[in-house]
Amino acid sequence: MDFLGIGHTFCGACTRMMFHHEAIWAIAALTTAGVIIRPFRIAEWVWAVTGAALLVVMGLIPVSMAGAGILKGGDVYLFLTGMMLLSETARANGLFDWIATSAVNHAAGSTSRLFTLVYLAGVVVTTFMSNDATAVVLTPAVLAVATKAKADPLPLLFACALIANAASFVLPVSNPANLVLYDGALPALGSWMASFALPSLMAIVTTYLVLRLIERKHLRQACASQVEPMRLTVGGRAALAGIVLTAVLLVTISAFDRPLGLPTALAGVATALAVSVLARRSPLTLVKEISWGVLPLVAGLFVLVEAIDSTGLIGEIAQILKRAAQSDPTAAALGSGSLLAFISNLMNNLPAGLIASEAVIQAHPPRLVVDNLLIGVDLGPNLSVTGSLATILWLQVIRRGGEDVGFMQFLKIGAVAMPAALVTALGARLLMG
Repeated sequence: MDFLGIGHTFCGACTRMMFHHEAIWAIAALTTAGVIIRPFRIAEWVWAVTGAALLVVMGLIPVSMAGAGILKGGDVYLFLTGMMLLSETARANGLFDWIATSAVNHAAGSTSRLFTLVYLAGVVVTTFMSNDATAVVLTPAVLAVATKAKADPLPLLFACALIANAASFVLPVSNPANLVLYDGALPALGSWMASFALPSLMAIVTTYLVLRLIERKHLRQACASQVEPMRLTVGGRAALAGIVLTAVLLVTISAFDRPLGLPTALAGVATALAVSVLARRSPLTLVKEISWGVLPLVAGLFVLVEAIDSTGLIGEIAQILKRAAQSDPTAAALGSGSLLAFISNLMNNLPAGLIASEAVIQAHPPRLVVDNLLIGVDLGPNLSVTGSLATILWLQVIRRGGEDVGFMQFLKIGAVAMPAALVTALGARLLMG
């Protein structure tokens, strides 16, 4: 029997497999870098789609695997579609201008008070409609607020970006990623609040205090004390009613642990059509104004995670997590939550959360570990501008409004705000046991 020949064949197969895995990791790393850095100012979705396509074209993953990865994001695509329709409907019918006028008049010439009003609005929108809604629904309103008040828009915009992540684990509905980590089996609402009420409060308060301290010079500047009040149009009132009803619908569905994507999409479509009829406008105009590139961006990221899973890397992560949790659950909870928070900024919290959820399914760690992983994946992205899908959406919205924030500009604030909030939130959860 030719054992030598068999050995050569086996070694050759091992070498090919290793090259195969290394190629997948290299493409995933380069794609992630493209999404984060945006070389040549090419849109984020182009890099994600290109990376996913390369995996298939080079034969690194079969077409069926790529298709399975794309299909896994179905609920997310529907959710984002509904939110973008709601946002554009509200913007086109003057709802944001009306909110801006009201906020400026309530601030009475105080930029600091205006900042606090914006932050509190972000807490409410994120809690009841999700962090993505804060990015696509609240941010345009805040841009309008800054214009009306003749105030520096950046502190107000940073408030939107950071609260979108800081308040994203108040309720299950506050972030679609919350559904992922628990594999669709969320804890009961009472149990959820017992775990996350105090950590959420700490994250929200700490982020507010840090951001206010960093932006204190800008917040001392004066802004317009009063602007002429405006009446909300019929279309604007209908858009507001659609947003409120959608929020109630999502909280209700979340309590029954049902998927949020289809209800959100249906609510967005229904609101857009109803408001268009009342305002006597074509709904096609709304559709043309939406930044649809976010959907292929998400799809590309899902394919990348599917490819990484095929290399066995997630299985290794699961084993490490399992051993750590068995040895010292408290240390495992603190370490894994902190590590995931920072990793989410290296590869975006959507793929990081997907990888973590697969590892949790395989490792079956204690509830304390899973809860801290959730805090890490939700709050960690406040470090960098591309840490979460919500922040990427926020960036797209402010670019449409004529503003822009660079990677380093965001990092200077995130490097202070995120670790401070993360320590207080993780610490609160650990103290609760």
